[in-house]
Amino acid sequence: MGVVILIVMAAGVAAMLTRKLPTAFALVLLGVVIAFVAGAPLTGKESVLDTVLQEGAPMLASTMIAVLLGSWLGRLLDETGIAGTIVRKIVEFGGDRPTVVALGVLAVSALIGTVTGSAPAAMLAGIIGIPAMVAVGIPKVTAAGTILMGIAVGVPFELPIWQFFSTALDLPVPTVRGFMVKLFPLALVAAVAFVLIESRRRGVEHAWSLKTAADKPRSRRERLGDAPWYALLTPVVPLALALGFEVAIIPSLLAGVLYALVTTTRPREMNKRLLRTLYGGFEVAAPPIALFIAIGILLAAVKLPGAIDALEPLVKAVSPQNPVLFVVVFTVLVPLCLYRGPLNVYGLGAGIAGVLIAAGIYPAVAVLGLAASYNQVFGVSDPTSTQTVWSAQYAGVGPQQVMVRTLPYVWAVALGGFCVTAATYL
Repeated sequence: MGVVILIVMAAGVAAMLTRKLPTAFALVLLGVVIAFVAGAPLTGKESVLDTVLQEGAPMLASTMIAVLLGSWLGRLLDETGIAGTIVRKIVEFGGDRPTVVALGVLAVSALIGTVTGSAPAAMLAGIIGIPAMVAVGIPKVTAAGTILMGIAVGVPFELPIWQFFSTALDLPVPTVRGFMVKLFPLALVAAVAFVLIESRRRGVEHAWSLKTAADKPRSRRERLGDAPWYALLTPVVPLALALGFEVAIIPSLLAGVLYALVTTTRPREMNKRLLRTLYGGFEVAAPPIALFIAIGILLAAVKLPGAIDALEPLVKAVSPQNPVLFVVVFTVLVPLCLYRGPLNVYGLGAGIAGVLIAAGIYPAVAVLGLAASYNQVFGVSDPTSTQTVWSAQYAGVGPQQVMVRTLPYVWAVALGGFCVTAATYL
């Protein structure tokens, strides 16, 4: 039975890789098929309808709410001009010094990455940042990679990510936060190294194929002027509350929304802006919410007693227990989190993580180390991820070019994460 489940999983990966099925649909189908193969009844206790679908779909509800609030805050950063103002100030400070401009945009990307991830974060930092970097001579591939590496620096402090790992792996938020704090300096060093090495190795390239911010029609926010200086603290507010004062994730994000609104909006306009940006946040959050529904269904399926009994001996046989082997094996397997592969935490990787925990192969916190480390690679180098595709296309290069240039750096981050995991939790 375990072999059959593995074959089903492999078929699901193939369907996602060949784009025969959207990832969310493939994960739901996988969950249902795995449940039937594991011997689950149609209804009743530990069943397909009542357990896998009914209980699995809302399993990550708190994560979905956190994603929605992060998307809402991201729309506010865009509409109020906070994100654009931060980027412009950094670019003005850098002047015609390419490395300084790139490091400044990297810092802004990291700050925005703590609020919202994926394509919205890339857009907020990249719409102004990428043309500015190209204009001062940063190569296009390096400019796109700088945005992505910056977002990856912010991901360890992205509150919706904390909520996702906490719920999916059944870990308390402080435990998730503790590992993310350890992962942050690894991501930071790799990102700074990327900017310094790639910008100097490739030299200055004066490519003017991209329109600069000055070439574009001025937006309403630009016509009105920059956001107030105190409003620029908005991305820091939720992070300070959650990290410094240990406030719960959802209230921290709500505080960020309210701070952005109060510091940029006149009282008579607050109601309209709140509703407009909230509805816009729903549009941005819809795809990841659909994915989290599917992941919840898959997690519910692989945690069924029949699935655990079938998969435990197979997974245990191939899972390294020695800390050194743990690091070596999972470092070698890093490419399997690319192209929606089986170790992608926002795909089948979530199900594999569930099996590792439910079968007692590794402690949940060690699985957190694996998943978070692989997520650093996926978020930067996967040519199918929305932020990578957008950044590459906006810079005028291919996603595969960005993958080749950034992969060595994020692979090193993953290696560091595995070392920390093995040394601390095994």
